[in-house]
Amino acid sequence: MADTPPITLVIGGCRSGKSRYALDTANAVPGSRKIFLATSVPEDSEMEKRVQSHQAERGPDWQTIEEPVDIHEKIAAHGHTADVILVDCLTLWTANMLMEKMDEAVIQKWLDHTTLALWQTLCPVFLVTNEVGYGIVPENSLARRFRDMAGLVNQQMAKAADRVVLTVAGIPVQIKPGG
Repeated sequence: MADTPPITLVIGGCRSGKSRYALDTANAVPGSRKIFLATSVPEDSEMEKRVQSHQAERGPDWQTIEEPVDIHEKIAAHGHTADVILVDCLTLWTANMLMEKMDEAVIQKWLDHTTLALWQTLCPVFLVTNEVGYGIVPENSLARRFRDMAGLVNQQMAKAADRVVLTVAGIPVQIKPGG
């Protein structure tokens, strides 16, 4: 699709419609080589059911690659042969890095590697992420660190993206480039 920007960040709150919007828009990209890069690590039956539901929603046209941390490697590996890549989601990716006990410097290094991989990709890439900064200040240090790191990741990815779409109550609102 000639008018599809190479990198689109889709951001919104939980259940705001961001994954649905990203999937629908990515499905509009012509071609059969569709890569879904999943960052979730299902650790309970409820999350397993969510993963299975999302896989069924995507259908057989999508190749799912599960990668909780090293997403830059998968983007680089498929960015020259895929027709479209959808990464869902950067928020879980951030949580996974924190759970791996990565400090801010290491997370920044992974973020830089991912940004570089995105810029070198030849196909459209859709990145899904949660806006976590609208809530209250968390009461514990890990939750505050997560919120802060998620905000940092979102800022850098929004800066790297050609287009940023905010979803609110199922309604996509393009915020970059602005009007």
